[in-house]
Amino acid sequence: MTKTFHLKKLALCVALPLAVGFASSLLAPNTKEVYAEIIKPPLSPPPWVFPVAWTILYVLMGIAFCIIKDSDSKNKNKALRLFYLQLALNFLWTPVFFTLQLYWVAMVILLLLWAVVLLTTFRFRLIDATAGNLLIPYLLWLSFAAYLNMGVACLN
Repeated sequence: MTKTFHLKKLALCVALPLAVGFASSLLAPNTKEVYAEIIKPPLSPPPWVFPVAWTILYVLMGIAFCIIKDSDSKNKNKALRLFYLQLALNFLWTPVFFTLQLYWVAMVILLLLWAVVLLTTFRFRLIDATAGNLLIPYLLWLSFAAYLNMGVACLN
């Protein structure tokens, strides 16, 4: 069954994760300086990769969110609660890591975030496979981010 979305609804759904990411970055205005100064593990990407990757991931999250929000499933509210929880954890990570430079606390937040995104992915897939699949790149990126966070925590 193919569903069509109104462009306005889709734009609002995509705007939510983008706004969360932007708001979080406002609480960490020193990201470039901190990233330049910290000792990084091997495979650390150049700084320009992060905003590109996160923008793509936030757009995918927003599309998945729109699919679930538009669903008639009786399980959608549980799935959406998990989605909102992962957005809150996502919001927390940047200021904890960059502004407070609490790398181990950030690691705990990231592991919780990964677990909640995994649960969200499963819940979304039960409602709509496409919505769940749209979160897989996010899980992969969070796995890589956990490696980077752990490396920074150990090296600094």
